[in-house]
Amino acid sequence: MMHDAAVIARLKRRPLLVALGVVLLGGCSVITQRPADNRPQGRSSAATTIYVARRGWHIDVGFKASELEPPLASLEVQFSSLRYLSFGFGDRHYLVARNKNFPGLAAAIWPGPGLLLATGLTAPPEEAFGPTQVIRLSVSPEAARAAQTYVWESLASENGIATPYANGPYQGSQYYNATQRYSGFYTCNTWAAEVLHAAGLPIRSVGVLFAGQLWAQVTKIAHDTAGRATPGAAAPLPNPMTTVRQR
Repeated sequence: MMHDAAVIARLKRRPLLVALGVVLLGGCSVITQRPADNRPQGRSSAATTIYVARRGWHIDVGFKASELEPPLASLEVQFSSLRYLSFGFGDRHYLVARNKNFPGLAAAIWPGPGLLLATGLTAPPEEAFGPTQVIRLSVSPEAARAAQTYVWESLASENGIATPYANGPYQGSQYYNATQRYSGFYTCNTWAAEVLHAAGLPIRSVGVLFAGQLWAQVTKIAHDTAGRATPGAAAPLPNPMTTVRQR
């Protein structure tokens, strides 16, 4: 795993810059971080689940549809037979390009418009992505609300309505314009790390560019909190790491 300084230094070299683009985009302006508000909200203290799914070089963060809260819950009407809703960030030019050619990969290293891909699932994430590619984190309702708020604020909306930008690559998926800009220094995995950090989880997002960097942190949280349930912190549900076919 490279140190941040080493990454920055090497990105100055054009050949490695292009190579990095291939890696960063192979699977795949920052909002102010908001720690979870753990004050009483007049709601049940039952744990809420955040799903973290690894899709190759890209990591998604998702929620159970029945645990979505406004305003993010407003997206439910745009999906049919929804049981889970997962979110991932990426470069708009690359994601919607018909021909994801080499120059397109290199261009995406520089800052450009971002997109959020929302994927509605009718089966558990483990069945969609593979049992070993999903970690369930049990958090307080307030922590989950903070994470959902971060996702909502990442969606470009008008008058409280987020309108799809285009159909996504999978059945039951939609692209939405993002408020953040994608770059070689702010990737899909940086964004996912910020969502988890917003929930009050001990996640470092600065310098997180690759899926492996974030996956290692999430795995450690799941293992370290096994058998504990602290409000606003992760505690894995039974069998936290489950696998499924990758799409």
